[in-house]
Amino acid sequence: MWFQVAAPADPGHVDAVLAALRAATPRCGATAVVAVDGPSGAGKTTLALGVAKALGCPVVHMDELYPGWDGLADAVPLLVGQVLEPLARGERARYRVWDWAAHGWGEVRHVDPGPVLVVEGCGASVGAARRFAAVRVWVEAPRAERRRRALERDGETYAPHWERWAAQEDAVFAADRTREHADLVLSTEGR
Repeated sequence: MWFQVAAPADPGHVDAVLAALRAATPRCGATAVVAVDGPSGAGKTTLALGVAKALGCPVVHMDELYPGWDGLADAVPLLVGQVLEPLARGERARYRVWDWAAHGWGEVRHVDPGPVLVVEGCGASVGAARRFAAVRVWVEAPRAERRRRALERDGETYAPHWERWAAQEDAVFAADRTREHADLVLSTEGR
């Protein structure tokens, strides 16, 4: 999908995640997973890329795992089965990437076991994925601001899907109580 970042991550937010990681224990084999979750347009990708840059570690973007615009809930088992479970066994992870233009599965990406992996996107710490995360971060901002950011970032490609996607987020996050399970809650309001 899209990984455009307009501004660098808030250094204070990156430092807070790094501090939480230093106090955490890996739950995915020897890999400490930092799961950056929250609704669309909140700033998850920006924060995740800032953390990954500080640590020199890979990032798995949930946008690559959603099987289309109605696939938020379906992506969590894909993350668990294709990425987190293999890494927990000390094996190389292999996952298929959703091709948004072709509306089907495309290339295959690999993630080698390592000390840290950042997983970012809606659903990164939902359900079965939660037990693998050493640090669960929830990123939030007011709905109107998130919508403005998402449409500014993705333009007309996302505009017809905003409400449809937001309804999935609301349902998944409410049923899972994702924010309540977070180790760290960060607001990007006004950034």
